[in-house]
Amino acid sequence: MDLKPGLWQKQTMKLAMTQELTQAIALLQYSSQELVTFLEEKAIENPLLQVEHKNIRSLDRKTVSRKQSRSMNSHDGESNNWIEQIAEKTGSLREHLFFQLNLLVLSEQERRIVHYFIDTIDENGYLGVGINETCIKFGIQDEEAERCLKVLQSLDPIGVGARSLQECLLLQVNHSENNELKDDKGKDNEGRSPLELLKVILTEHFILFAEKKWKSIAKLLKMDLREIQKAFDYVQTLNPRPGTTYQVEKAAYVVPDVIVKIENNELTVGLFDDTIPKVTFNESYYRELAAYKDAEVGRFLQEKQNDFHWIHRSLEQRRETLMKVAVKIVEKQREFFLQGLSFLKPMTMREISEELDIHESTVSRAVREKYIQTPTGTYEMKILFSSSVQTTEHEQTSSNHAKAAIELLVKNENKQKPLSDQEIVHMLEDRSGIKISRRTVAKYREQLGIASSSKRKRFE
Repeated sequence: MDLKPGLWQKQTMKLAMTQELTQAIALLQYSSQELVTFLEEKAIENPLLQVEHKNIRSLDRKTVSRKQSRSMNSHDGESNNWIEQIAEKTGSLREHLFFQLNLLVLSEQERRIVHYFIDTIDENGYLGVGINETCIKFGIQDEEAERCLKVLQSLDPIGVGARSLQECLLLQVNHSENNELKDDKGKDNEGRSPLELLKVILTEHFILFAEKKWKSIAKLLKMDLREIQKAFDYVQTLNPRPGTTYQVEKAAYVVPDVIVKIENNELTVGLFDDTIPKVTFNESYYRELAAYKDAEVGRFLQEKQNDFHWIHRSLEQRRETLMKVAVKIVEKQREFFLQGLSFLKPMTMREISEELDIHESTVSRAVREKYIQTPTGTYEMKILFSSSVQTTEHEQTSSNHAKAAIELLVKNENKQKPLSDQEIVHMLEDRSGIKISRRTVAKYREQLGIASSSKRKRFE
């Protein structure tokens, strides 16, 4: 083997990703919001590129004057309803707790400690600091820190300031028990009320209770499984995250990229691009700079002009690709668009790419974070692609169809004798002609958030 140093010429071929090609690929997979952000950033970099939002219109002075006069007249007639014009403002959890704290009679030290506790409360209402840490910070004993924590836990919402889910539930049960009328109705053989019994379960057997190992609890407490079922039903009415009551989230609205309609018993496909701004060339600015007859300015203008033409072509290509993919999806999923999700057929991105003679990754990028509005609802485009499942008729059905069938079977089952995964396998084959394994049923069940048969069982 010759290991001597030297120089050799070697000719190879490889595919190089240019910056324009990389950006074109990125442009295709952008969602509408991402595309708007990209174009606005490009407009800042490129003075020859103008971005005009379609849903923003300029008004002339006459129009503004007419609107202002109408507005003033309307305010004169509604002066008595001024309070209704105030926007709704919802306070945060901390503000709510501080307001209640100010109404309590506490020492300065106690107020500082409770204030510190409130500052550590997380969005779910749980305490974010330990007792030991609090004792070190304020130089106090455990008893004083616990007493201040009890002050916090006495505030509204009930369950706030808990250090665990178990404590949060117990705080709510204790509050309900204190407000409950004292009578002998519903007490067990040992004289315990349902809430007292629930406190025993949550305090001494919380893990067994959460894991639904109720037979073990029934044996330890010498009680009927139906009583534990009642306790579980009551716990379902409690709030495991009391702090979320004071979280105000703005409603999220989905803007579809593709709209499918039924017109004259035929499906029509169109793109909804009103949210995407119009990109135009700033001709006047180009002429103004070109008049300088400077070589460096000329190179700058040429670069920015090429950049504009590339973006314009990429936007047109994006529209064309998205439209082609959408039309092909509608062709292959006609029954779904007419009758709903349960009629979705198995379809893969490879099938679409082969029929359109484009790469599979192009289809994937085209449907990424895109939504399609149909006569039966608005869906994310990627859910229209699903694997196939064999049927007894030697045909194919979609995995989504199988999941819908499993969900329906579980919904209508006898809750005292819930269906096992193997029983679901047999029923799917007998009733729907769907042939899948027990392991596949378990996988689909977990994806649907359906518990196992042992955890779905009710004892009354």
